[in-house]
Amino acid sequence: MRYLTKEWYELCQQTHLHFGLRVHNGAYEFDENLFLRLYKRKEKAHVKQERELYNLDPRYMLEHDGQVLTRVDKAFSGEEVTEEDQIVYHMPPEERAHIEKLITEYDVRPPFDEKKCKEDYKESMEWNFQYKAENLPQEIAEQIADIRVFTLGYCTREILQQLKKQSGENQRQLDHISKKFREVMLAQNITDEIHNRVQFHDCTVTELLTGDEVLIRFDTRGGFTNINKLTLVAPEIIKQDGGIIGTYWLYQELYRMDNGYELHVLFGGANMPELIVRCTDILAEEE
Repeated sequence: MRYLTKEWYELCQQTHLHFGLRVHNGAYEFDENLFLRLYKRKEKAHVKQERELYNLDPRYMLEHDGQVLTRVDKAFSGEEVTEEDQIVYHMPPEERAHIEKLITEYDVRPPFDEKKCKEDYKESMEWNFQYKAENLPQEIAEQIADIRVFTLGYCTREILQQLKKQSGENQRQLDHISKKFREVMLAQNITDEIHNRVQFHDCTVTELLTGDEVLIRFDTRGGFTNINKLTLVAPEIIKQDGGIIGTYWLYQELYRMDNGYELHVLFGGANMPELIVRCTDILAEEE
């Protein structure tokens, strides 16, 4: 990848470093009692939200069945609404059957498990503590008295200001890369029809075969297409990281070559592998 690199992707995650943070005077020093008070407060709010979701009766989804719907332009025009401007919404049988299944499961559900909810929250927060410690800019992380308090959403005024500044710098850098990337892609003079053959964002790679052709098959359930097979004709593999099978297609760059194309792909996963292939043609189909 020349522009949408792993480093670019990681920078994308660093443009909202200050979001959700509040200044707390106690964040200047390590204070176990402060952490425990804040943790209990956040835990209580989490349990309340999870309980409400757990007890949300799916019958509310049936309320739309049989409703009279009015054309938007008529509803807000102030003009008289006639029968021709209205329709009665009838829920498709398969949708109603799905909701009735949810209702059946809801009616026999066990009581809300508060203990497990707290255990899951604790596990999630411990992961978040580690993630923040590893992914914050080091020079800022070293100034934080208690990464746990920071992860719960509280910091000093100075830390908040630094994070806002760093987020802004990161965003400006991303904007510069994006502008350059758009300019370079437009200069390739590749048709939309060809570009559409490599639109597999969030599709999971289930098979990758190399030889006279590079063949990639996908599980498309997480993506935005039903096309599940990509073939790169007469390939020359420039780069192929290991561990691509099981990852998901994130971003691609497509360049025009004298005898075809050069496709760069960044995949999502633990190591974010990359594939670069030159080929004479690109074929996409639904099997």
